[in-house]
Amino acid sequence: MRSILGLLAMAIASAASAPALADETTRLADTSRLVTIGGSLTEIIYALGEEKRLVAVDSTSIFPPQAKELPDVGYMRALSPEGVLSVNPSGILLLEGSGPREALDVLKKASVPMVVVPEHFTRQGVLDKITTVGKALGVEDKADKLAASADADLAAAEKVVSSIKERKRVLFILSMQGDRILASGRNTAADGIIALAGGVNAINGYEGYKQLTDEAVGKAAPDVILMMDRAGNHAASDEQIFSNPAFAGTPAAANKKLIRMEALYLLGFGPRTAKAAHDLSVALYGDAAAAQH
Repeated sequence: MRSILGLLAMAIASAASAPALADETTRLADTSRLVTIGGSLTEIIYALGEEKRLVAVDSTSIFPPQAKELPDVGYMRALSPEGVLSVNPSGILLLEGSGPREALDVLKKASVPMVVVPEHFTRQGVLDKITTVGKALGVEDKADKLAASADADLAAAEKVVSSIKERKRVLFILSMQGDRILASGRNTAADGIIALAGGVNAINGYEGYKQLTDEAVGKAAPDVILMMDRAGNHAASDEQIFSNPAFAGTPAAANKKLIRMEALYLLGFGPRTAKAAHDLSVALYGDAAAAQH
């Protein structure tokens, strides 16, 4: 079984940090044997009804469930070019931040056409991702319809939270291994989904993901802790989290308020993002958000 959540955590932490290839294409001439690198890209291809073109995916491609039946070419940030080339792809779609660069250079030298899809954690970012995939596959009409549907859903989600006056301060924790709190700052998937759900990121003093001191957690004063669902060795119980001295005195600890959501659903910024934002807003604000939606 793939170590999915660990891979997703690494992918999210380092998203969009690798440069795109300078001469990547925007449209694939042959789309008969595609490899997708990035779970949200795989989701989009299935949502477009073009999954018959896929011959392999990366380890973060866990939705829809049938995607996991395809050959796995490895983790998006630690690609093996041999693994990708072993399925004889006619083209590759890579989410921005995939790598390492050396692996992409090998694929480039093998003359495999590649499309690098931008990653931005906003409503427009979701739409751009869909249209980029649609153009790469030559199915712009389908992509336009999917993007329009996603845009309407995202607009509805934004309208729901626009009337919320007292915004919850949300601290997203990527991991707590060894009781060290690795938390999300600005310009991250977590920051983006918190905003779409009508919350406020409790950490805004830095970009990306960094370890927090106990003092920094106290100063952030989160109302809610947000985490990915985890299993196995990376799991942490609510009791373990709230017994950490860093949370002493925070509203989140006082109210024992912790939300867990599936990683790709919460942070993927793909076709399901509007629903994820709605579900998070309901978890944050309860019946008020549910009734408005």
